[in-house]
Amino acid sequence: MGKRLTLQVAIPTHSPEGIRRVERLLLAPRKGVGYVVSWQDHRGAEIPPAVGSRADVEILRFDGKGLSANRNNAVEHCRADIILIGDDDLVYKPDAFDRIRDIFELHPETDYASFRYEGPDNKPYPAGEVSLNPVPRGFYQTTFEVALRRDSPAGELRFCSLFGPGAPYLTAGEDEFFLLSAVKKGVRCRFFPLTIAKHPTLTSGSLPHSSAGLLRTTGAITALRHRVLWIPRLPLTAMRLSRAGKAGFFTALSEMTSGALYALRKFPRDFAEKGSGC
Repeated sequence: MGKRLTLQVAIPTHSPEGIRRVERLLLAPRKGVGYVVSWQDHRGAEIPPAVGSRADVEILRFDGKGLSANRNNAVEHCRADIILIGDDDLVYKPDAFDRIRDIFELHPETDYASFRYEGPDNKPYPAGEVSLNPVPRGFYQTTFEVALRRDSPAGELRFCSLFGPGAPYLTAGEDEFFLLSAVKKGVRCRFFPLTIAKHPTLTSGSLPHSSAGLLRTTGAITALRHRVLWIPRLPLTAMRLSRAGKAGFFTALSEMTSGALYALRKFPRDFAEKGSGC
């Protein structure tokens, strides 16, 4: 049997409370597994002894702005064979990291793997293992489900600062754009029905009401995924959101259209080949 692949969890966190959440996240040390934590808005706070004393945890104080930049900082400092994108409030399954390593070892053709999580939003998933090239109908990505083979085209992917919390206009969707960019670049992406963690709260897409930034993001991702058919799709999406009580029809349609036009200006059809500009 060959040498085991190593894994690091790239964790963005924010504020002194965030680093305390990281302390609760860590699993017992194990060979070949580590954590890289990018810490925004640290305010000079001390690192909890239970975190700072761990040889398998690297803490990076980061002064950049926005969640996407924070994630990128963590990813760029990872040196393991596999980079698992994390979050600071996850509860990982005890065997999650070893099972992720098993999958990458058994599937050398896969460079981008997407998994499952448990949470109150009850996110739907494909029934079984499936390619994400192209993205299956109804599938949407959540950032902390993703693991990347570092020494591959997937390891070169980064989150776009124009999307996500802290972005000026499109305040969500960094995960959807991440997968879209990977597929457009020809990265070999696959979903595996392995539950790796529990997320205790609703993600932004599952909140009872859609913010203007989330609506604009929905329009932007729709336009980038469906370059020709985005115009008829937006009224259908606005109707669905209205019926679900998440936004008024005309509000949803107006914000989504604004987001779509913004994205089409920012990202030409061949953005994956020329670079996303993020």
